[in-house]
Amino acid sequence: MLKNLRGFSNTKLAGVLIAIIIVPFVFWGMGSVFSGGNTNNVAKINNKSISTQDFLQYVNQSRINLEYVKENIENNVIEEILTGLVSNKLLEMEIESLNASLSENILANKIRSDEKFVDDKKSFSRLKYEKFLLENNLTAPIYEIKLKDQELKKNLFDYVSGGLISPYFLKNKIYINENKELEIEYFDLNQVYKINTSKSEIDKFIKENEDNLKEELIDIKYTKITPKTLLDISEFNDDFFKKIDEIENSIFNGSKLNEIQKAYNLKIEVVSNFNNEMDSDEILREIYSKRKEDNTQIIDKNDFYLLYEISNVKKILPDLNDLNFIERVKNQLVMKQKIDYNKKLFKKIQDKKFSNVEFLKIAKNESNIKKLKINSSNFDETFSRESVELLYSLPKKSFVLIADKNNDVYLSKISNINTSMLNKDADKVNEYKLKSNSQVMGEIYSTYDLSLSKKYNVKLFNSTLERIKNNFR
Repeated sequence: MLKNLRGFSNTKLAGVLIAIIIVPFVFWGMGSVFSGGNTNNVAKINNKSISTQDFLQYVNQSRINLEYVKENIENNVIEEILTGLVSNKLLEMEIESLNASLSENILANKIRSDEKFVDDKKSFSRLKYEKFLLENNLTAPIYEIKLKDQELKKNLFDYVSGGLISPYFLKNKIYINENKELEIEYFDLNQVYKINTSKSEIDKFIKENEDNLKEELIDIKYTKITPKTLLDISEFNDDFFKKIDEIENSIFNGSKLNEIQKAYNLKIEVVSNFNNEMDSDEILREIYSKRKEDNTQIIDKNDFYLLYEISNVKKILPDLNDLNFIERVKNQLVMKQKIDYNKKLFKKIQDKKFSNVEFLKIAKNESNIKKLKINSSNFDETFSRESVELLYSLPKKSFVLIADKNNDVYLSKISNINTSMLNKDADKVNEYKLKSNSQVMGEIYSTYDLSLSKKYNVKLFNSTLERIKNNFR
């Protein structure tokens, strides 16, 4: 789960590690993990319940901005918070099961040796400690509990992966892979793509893709509401905003623009059959971009309020004599031909049916083939970083499609790979020690994670979660 998070119910420690040590995550596709019927508990781990009170207390202790929560309910923020809470509870249960503890003396020494709390003479400063607590709105007991929890969690991960010493061959393997020099040959496929299209090809493409080529046209009624147009005054005041509130309530209650126009004597502009290709007017473009939303809306534009209604939306195929439309069709057809060509090449390479003879044949002329030496996996001057990483993952004599930063595609061949060994006395040894340790640690955590997935059963109560969301709305 550390590498492939698929569901909180399947693997547990990964959620803990990611939420506490690595990066926060959200619940994706919870499926049958969710349950209903329990109104006081939001989750349950084995026989240990997590109540709504626990959830709210966790929110308060985490100092999460409540306005942020309210504004991001639909972006799974409640699920993210619950992830953190469940992760913490899992950690506590695992620490408890291992009988891990931290003595008062060790905790006191941790505080006394913290650089935040020592003076110029490297002695513990009670004044600095109390100032820190005051600035962070903490009491000493609460801070010490937090610190103790943090140290116990650190001890748990040390317990899982402590004493790790990766061998030289693993450090050397990573070093070789990152620093090998690749000699590649490549050429731009733009030189071989078909870019000319006949009328019959264009007509066929239009016929086969008629629905996708249809454009949406909308009929719009709109007005700009200002203090002048609404109340015949020059300044924004309470009376103006009260009228705006009345209009918003009318829209909420289902009133149409014509009704609002009559009630407030507004001047309405009417535009028929509009799409983005017709006009550069920013207001009309904004209304067009919202055509999938509510038909009638009022929007605060700072200097004025925009009130509009989309009265009709229709999809039509543009006139075949429209040169702009035909040009767009040509571009789409050429792009499709490029994609199809790349797919055929990719399949041949994947099926190992691509040879050097065909490489030269497609290039047409050896003068079209360029040569390049790449001496690091971080090289990104010619090709995209992802393409270079792909090259570094392949063996000698491999063929591969790569791209540059402009997304132009190239056919490439790795003609040679030059490698060097990691010098055991070099300064880089420590760097690759950390990298190899991290790699081994990831594998250890994954193994430990699998064992914990059988130990803890997590159930979430969907009805309670929805009730919490409604309380924040």
